[in-house]
Amino acid sequence: MKDKPINQDADPTDKRELPSNPDQTPSDQPSLSIGPEFAVAEDVHSVVTGELVAGTSLWRDAWRRLLKNKLAVFGMIVVVVMALASLIGPSMIKATTGNAYDLIPKDSALNKAFPPLRGPDGRFSWTHPMGTDIAGRDILARVLSGGQISLMVALISTLVSLVIGVSYGAVAGYLGGRIDDVMMRVVDVLYSLPYVIIVIVLLALLPAKTPTGQLTQLFIALGAVSWLTMARIVRGQVMSLKNQEFVLAARATGVPTRRIIFRHLVPNALGPVIVYTTLTIPTVMLSEAFLSFLGLGVRQPRVSWGSLAAEGAQSLAVYPWLLIFPGATMALMLFSLNFLGDGLRDALDPQMRKE
Repeated sequence: MKDKPINQDADPTDKRELPSNPDQTPSDQPSLSIGPEFAVAEDVHSVVTGELVAGTSLWRDAWRRLLKNKLAVFGMIVVVVMALASLIGPSMIKATTGNAYDLIPKDSALNKAFPPLRGPDGRFSWTHPMGTDIAGRDILARVLSGGQISLMVALISTLVSLVIGVSYGAVAGYLGGRIDDVMMRVVDVLYSLPYVIIVIVLLALLPAKTPTGQLTQLFIALGAVSWLTMARIVRGQVMSLKNQEFVLAARATGVPTRRIIFRHLVPNALGPVIVYTTLTIPTVMLSEAFLSFLGLGVRQPRVSWGSLAAEGAQSLAVYPWLLIFPGATMALMLFSLNFLGDGLRDALDPQMRKE
């Protein structure tokens, strides 16, 4: 009995099994390949070579392209190293040398500023690598402790602006119509007001008697004025997504509006949100430094990079290291965060993914 001939005009993407000839070797068996329209992330066959190709995802592809950006990788490494140093550095310095950011020596002979890597006798010493301030406090310990406050203010204020901006923009973009017009006119009005004046007014309206309360007040004030651009970005993303098939299907099946917005739309707009978040952190950090420079930011006994720079500016001509070290540290962190944000923007750009 002869085998039935294989239909040469059959669709090559047809996954139905074809009859095989037992007299043929495995290499002679007809091979099937699936077209690119049937490809899935974890099981992709090349139409040309017939080989199994490893799939990828949006985030994995973005991570791979981010690692190719040398400036972004440099910024990421610097941010991680400085964050870890600020987190564990003060404790390590106190355990090894006994110095703390607020420790004033009891010996009156040590209550003065010493240059970096110099001891009280003027000889080389590793006790104070960045020198001391006019009260004899270790600058390295104060810079690392100031990093804790500056990073905490930047992160928490950015989180506050993220929650407000994403929620506000997503609701305005999805509902549309008059509600969208009214909500975005509020944003336009707030945009027209000077940024610093709003922060100063909020700080005046939220009096705090303790350093912790004043720090919380600073979180709220900075976060409450940093969400405007985030709201506009999220609104634009939601408006471009709300008529997609997956949203229409969710609406047709009776999914509540709140669930559509925060379960279906917001996760699909995370790319631009992540990028702008990395760019908001240095902006908030710089705003905190400016407020501290004016005396409206972090108060004693706590310190931040901005307050340290304000103290160093008062004696710049005599003790320049009091301004150089906190200023250089803050500048390095700001540059690194901007490099990382630019790298994330390029990695998540749809036009870059096509190249």
